[in-house]
Amino acid sequence: MKQWLIACLAVTVLPAWAAGDVQRGAQKAGSCMACHGAAGKAAVPLYPDLAGQHAPYLEHALQAYKKGERSGGQAEVMKAFVAGLSDSDMADLAAYYSSLQP
Repeated sequence: MKQWLIACLAVTVLPAWAAGDVQRGAQKAGSCMACHGAAGKAAVPLYPDLAGQHAPYLEHALQAYKKGERSGGQAEVMKAFVAGLSDSDMADLAAYYSSLQP
């Protein structure tokens, strides 16, 4: 019962925590599209699809890349891409990609 309640809260509350702006995120997503696709769906399996991911997860991932807390795979490439992003930029990008259809 407890796990079910936590799952329900996660599905209903997490999207509300997204503080970013979808339109601003769409304007900032140009450099992301090279690897993650124009609609957040990567053409190459090496890169993850971003469309439809939960905004808090995406924002947390971007923050982790910037802080160097993620390693392996494309972590160094991502760290370079997010180095110049502000917290607001990351929230906007997260909001944009979470608004897209998976």
